[in-house]
Amino acid sequence: MKRLAAALSLSAFLVSPWLLRSQETPRIVEQNGRHALLVDGKPYLILGGQINNSSSWPGTMKDVWPTIEGMHANTVEAPVYWEQMEPRPGQFDFSLVDMLVNQAREHHVHLILLWFGTWKNGEMHYVPEWVKTDSVRYPRMIDERGQPIQVLSANSQANLDADRKAFVALTHHLHDLDGQQHTVLMIQVENESGAIGAVRDHSPAAEKEFEGQVPKELLAGLHHSPGTWTQVFGHDADETFQAYSQARYINEVAKAGKAELPIPMYCNVWVRYPKGYVIRGYQEPGFDYPSGGPVQTMIDLWKIEAPSIDVLAPDVYSNDREFQKELLSTYARPDNPLLVPETGLGNDFAPGFFYALGKGAIGFSPFGTDQTAWTLHPGQLPEAHAENFALVAPLDRVLARLNYEGKLQTAVEQEGRPEETLTFGRWQAKVGFGFPQRDGEQHAPGTKDNGGRVLVAQLGPDEFLVTGIEARVTFTLASGEAGHLQILKAEEGTYDDETWQPARIWNGDQTDRGLNFRHEHFAVRIRLGTY
Repeated sequence: MKRLAAALSLSAFLVSPWLLRSQETPRIVEQNGRHALLVDGKPYLILGGQINNSSSWPGTMKDVWPTIEGMHANTVEAPVYWEQMEPRPGQFDFSLVDMLVNQAREHHVHLILLWFGTWKNGEMHYVPEWVKTDSVRYPRMIDERGQPIQVLSANSQANLDADRKAFVALTHHLHDLDGQQHTVLMIQVENESGAIGAVRDHSPAAEKEFEGQVPKELLAGLHHSPGTWTQVFGHDADETFQAYSQARYINEVAKAGKAELPIPMYCNVWVRYPKGYVIRGYQEPGFDYPSGGPVQTMIDLWKIEAPSIDVLAPDVYSNDREFQKELLSTYARPDNPLLVPETGLGNDFAPGFFYALGKGAIGFSPFGTDQTAWTLHPGQLPEAHAENFALVAPLDRVLARLNYEGKLQTAVEQEGRPEETLTFGRWQAKVGFGFPQRDGEQHAPGTKDNGGRVLVAQLGPDEFLVTGIEARVTFTLASGEAGHLQILKAEEGTYDDETWQPARIWNGDQTDRGLNFRHEHFAVRIRLGTY
């Protein structure tokens, strides 16, 4: 009787209107070098929050939802642990997966699952105990001294078979659980994959392969002449060989998973930071970042060897604005959608969201978004990230579409640069950061923390959607354009799905000195003309 009641309760839950709207499989599309994640057949902007590594448990999820709701996120990134899911070979426990999916549905958000399998932060900490304790069957990498390290070998068929089997079981279960409703939008395959402790594997099997010829398909893709790994790649041979081995391994895992559940899959990246940005005291692959991962210099190789991976996604943990822009530009490629699956939780990382939007990003997620007291205490929110999402959430579908169409630009304040100009054909949007901006003063004053940010999206030849934080936006005609500018109409409002809902018309003081945005979380549609 209890089972019947539970089944009836579940059936009622499964036909809720929010669930029934998600029938089309999520996918990534490309147009003119720009990308969109399609959810329900329309572009979707991931306003994400990645929870802490040890938070995907029933006792801690209650500390997740106040943060997700308080920061206006529409998507949660949550880990799935191989060690928990397959405690004994071939015996699977999907209770945590079911909990994550069902709780996401209850809170009306989507879910991105993070597969903590062979790799987590360049090591093997999340593999099951039966893998950790049998290094003969599941061999570890061997460093240049001949010592094993805490990283499974990517050159082992047994390691690949075990990870792939578990991942297939996960995706098969998700197909049965979520194959129609698509609460789960994407899966991250491994986590910051690579090797910490060695540049490449020196096991006998790996040594034999390393001493041989570089495969022809890789040579062709990278436009290199034949030779051994050392002859072709010189000083970078060890890291390149590790990247080749690892990319092929992860591609096999993702390919098998997609056969069960054909949704987008991505790899997040512990990137190479500029010299002087030191992690763990080293500046070499295998020590200050995991060797073999899809870092900036290995993107082309990964694109060749891991075609089943849809996105190579950089984790951004430097708040250096110039480095952020350079990094995002590196990963925003015609063959690679831009996604920021992790970034710092602090306020100084929040302007990076606007950089990412300006580069066409399909999503952005700060890390550590739960109140377990590891990153946030009860009642605490990541304030600047929450403000970003509160501003953008009512516009997210429209902005996702406009960004896919190449009609969105952003401006982010930098130290010593309180002004910026965005050009849209014959119109220019002049942005000044900080207040007060008094009549007669030549320049905007900037803000104390360089936190001003603005987005401007073109709705039509003479119409724009504008919003921002700590900024003024003034439209002008571009140099050489005939006539004199006039504002035909400026409306404050928001969107209901993609239908504009005006709240009031702006005029007088609200438009004579530009469109001013402080911390009120509104948007303005403005239509311009000439006389």
